[in-house]
Formats: sequence, structure tokens, C-alpha cells
Amino acid sequence: MLKRPIAYGVKVLKNNYLRITSRSVEETRAIGEEIGRQIKSGIIIALTGDLGAGKTAFIQGLAKGLEVSENCYITSPTYTLINEYAGKLPLLHIDLYRLDNPDDFEDIGLYEAFDGNNVVAIEWAEKIAKEAFPEYIEIRIDFNDEETRDITINAYGPKTIGLMEEIKKSFSCN
Repeated sequence: MLKRPIAYGVKVLKNNYLRITSRSVEETRAIGEEIGRQIKSGIIIALTGDLGAGKTAFIQGLAKGLEVSENCYITSPTYTLINEYAGKLPLLHIDLYRLDNPDDFEDIGLYEAFDGNNVVAIEWAEKIAKEAFPEYIEIRIDFNDEETRDITINAYGPKTIGLMEEIKKSFSCN
């Protein structure tokens, strides 16, 4: 469970939108872990943010929350493009940083990953048209300063809005 001090940075701005301030890489991982615990079925997580903002750290926490073995080293698949991990649900970690041509997405089997059974975490998701996702959670990580980040979470689609309600409960001060 996430330590309570992080709650100072939680802002619920509307029903399907949440912003959390992370003060360290460890907190970013803890946020990812808590969200991973709330996931009960396959879902697409579209991650955006500048290079070095914390997308991979978030996914490391997500993997822990999804009960991926601690023996698995979670690293960005910049060159392999897709890493798959077994957990309570299969986690597909995809990195689109090196891809620019939409045809490449099909070549790597990206669309087959959206079968509803996997948790698909996509770094550099802004490179793909959001219409390709049936429904998804968007997580944007922005720099505040050298240590702190704003993590903005948006839900798109009925299943993801239900998940968003669980996420908001997890980060609630009440």
C-alpha cells in the first residue's frame, strides 16, 4: 500500500481524470504498483512524457502490482520493442520510441496485443492514433523539477472509468 504522505499531491479534477504528484522515482514506482493492484482484467495503458520523465519506473511498479516475479528485470524494450512478463495477468511492455512509421506497429504485432487479455503498457503512445485503442487509460508524466513529477491519469471507455474509480479510492485521503 502507498504511504500516505503522497496524498498531498492528489487532485481529482473530474470523474475520469486524476493528477498525482510524485516526489521521487520510488514514489513513481509505488504509484504504478498501486495501480497494478487495482487492475483485474486486460487493459491498455498509454504512457506519454518526455525522455527520462519516469515511464519505465512507473511500469516497474505496475509489474510489481501485477505480481510479476521479482526475478524479472523490468527495463524499457527500446531495442526489442516488446517485453512480455507473466503475472496475475500477462504484462506486455511496449516501447514505440524508435518507430515512426505506422506500418511498423502492425509489423511488431502491436494490434494483436490488444486482445483484451493482456495489460498492455505502451511507452511513447503518442506515436499511435488513439482510435487504435478500444478503450484505455492514458498516463502522462511531466517534469515539475529534477525530482518531482505530475502524473496525470485519464480514462477512456466504460471499463477504464470503473478502474479509475478504484484508482481514486486507492489514493484517497479518506
